[in-house]
Amino acid sequence: MSSPRGLKHFYIPDDQSVYLLSHEDAQKLRDWVELCKKQLESLGFSAITLIGKGAFGFVFGGISPDNESLVFKFSRVNLPQHVQDRLEEEAFMLSQVAHPYVPGLREFQLVGKQAILVMMRAKGQDLERVSLDNGPLPARIIVKIAVQIGEVLLSLRRCGDGHSKPVVHGDIKPSNLVWDPALEQVALIDWGSSVFAQLDSDGQSVENNVMDLMSGDLQQTNARLGDVYFIGDEQLNGALSSPRFDEQGLASTLYALASGQSSRFGRKVITPSSLGLPKMLASILSYMLDDDPIRQRLGGDYFFNHLHVLKQIVFASDQPPDYTAMIPTWLACEPEDIETVVYSSRKSFLREISTDALGALKYINDAQFDRYYKNYLQGMGETEKGFVAAVSRLGKYPVVGGIAIRWMPDGIYVDSSLNLHDKSKKAAFEQAVNNVITLARAIHRKGIFKCCLFNAKDTLHLERDAPDVPFIPTTSCVIPFELSKLPLSSDSSRIHSYFEDGDDPDELLKLPDTMMAILKQLNAIHHTGCVIFEALPRHLKIHSYYKLLDHDKKEEFTALLGQLVEAVPDIDGLGISGFMKLPYKDTRYFEHRAQLPEKYYPRNPKLVFTETTNE
Repeated sequence: MSSPRGLKHFYIPDDQSVYLLSHEDAQKLRDWVELCKKQLESLGFSAITLIGKGAFGFVFGGISPDNESLVFKFSRVNLPQHVQDRLEEEAFMLSQVAHPYVPGLREFQLVGKQAILVMMRAKGQDLERVSLDNGPLPARIIVKIAVQIGEVLLSLRRCGDGHSKPVVHGDIKPSNLVWDPALEQVALIDWGSSVFAQLDSDGQSVENNVMDLMSGDLQQTNARLGDVYFIGDEQLNGALSSPRFDEQGLASTLYALASGQSSRFGRKVITPSSLGLPKMLASILSYMLDDDPIRQRLGGDYFFNHLHVLKQIVFASDQPPDYTAMIPTWLACEPEDIETVVYSSRKSFLREISTDALGALKYINDAQFDRYYKNYLQGMGETEKGFVAAVSRLGKYPVVGGIAIRWMPDGIYVDSSLNLHDKSKKAAFEQAVNNVITLARAIHRKGIFKCCLFNAKDTLHLERDAPDVPFIPTTSCVIPFELSKLPLSSDSSRIHSYFEDGDDPDELLKLPDTMMAILKQLNAIHHTGCVIFEALPRHLKIHSYYKLLDHDKKEEFTALLGQLVEAVPDIDGLGISGFMKLPYKDTRYFEHRAQLPEKYYPRNPKLVFTETTNE
């Protein structure tokens, strides 16, 4: 597999916001969304809204003429035909499933060359969004979700009774579970990775005649990859499809929701036994998420055999999580509609991947596989993956600023400036930050990790006709900044310099001397923030977040930012170069710690919580 140019970048964008696209690409996206809406309206549907977009297509919500709430899934027309055909396969697989926790298929139709899958819409929000808003979910809710999805998976196994084989969903994760808070009921959605199982839960072939058993189908998996943040190793490594795949997805999902994470990778540090779950469920998850496939299956079998016991566990009323923020988060005065993007120095977390290892995985023809490498997960240690995923989660909040983590033999040193623009999410965000610190403490390495969080809506875009001509800024090209609430003199805190960490060895773009001289002058002014230059063949993006702390230097600061833009035509080369400046006023130190201590839900919760209330 060839290594794309982007893999060399030091700063790597987490998600391609529409505000980061070139003007032409952004307009194409908007036009395409508008076309989809008009197509649906022409078919008699109303109140059309874009719900989301993924690697393979777009998802819209709308109302039918009969006043049914529906979901419409469009495939991307620029994908190869065999990929577009997967939407019809998804419709067929969904038609095989009938369960109250699975929104049903309405129809599949072609409008011209455009395929549209129409399904019932589940009530509520997806559990990834619920988790982001609330942080770790209460143990009572985790157990309820476990029981309900357990019942769905048992139903999928029984699809093999009679005319059909067991069905594997293949992509169980929080964003594919919709939670109705009124009924406290979950719905399993997005069947794009579903297939008929090749093996049953005992590892035996589900084929029932000699010719099928002799066919090549049992030599090659039919499984789709699913989300690499949640699937197990067997599914990732191309094992024959089995209902066991969904056990891994369910265990990962329950773990992520209970810990306030967006992946399974932190499990060896933030263990299932540390999450305040009932000891029975914590033990089940510890087994199901174990590296040993035998223990995984034992945990899965125990889970399904004891669903009735989990259903009968008694809980007290939900309590807000008891936590202390490890590093400070500042609240902005006014809420602001921010689209956060994370750029981080993931390159330094990579291990070398041999060409043999890459070649062994080439058989996977899936967009998720591409994402796996672009996100720097393949070849990294388990806890490093969890750390990177935890940093990525911060970008799902309306936050700007940055974090610098320095690993030393005695522990880690953390400098940060995190500015949250929605106080209702403060508790959830602080717990997400705590997870970042907790995972960092368990990593033993040498070096610095830097993470910049900026508002994509503030990104400046410059375009040129050819790669060999300079980028020319317009008069409207101005790098924005804000003033701190209170002016701070330059000696009231020591500042983490742009340059104190030395050159970033993995950055591709070398800025011209004129720009470096201006950055050095900016460095002398008391401020915090970041600026990142991303040069593509025909497109330059200037990402930034700046807060000026020394109000007396406002005119000088404005002038220097203006000079920085004026020097843009001097940029020569492609790649990314970024600079971040953080307050050093309150550097936080944490000792290394391998994992969190055990913490279980109390055996007699009503007694415990009553005593706590009366104290």
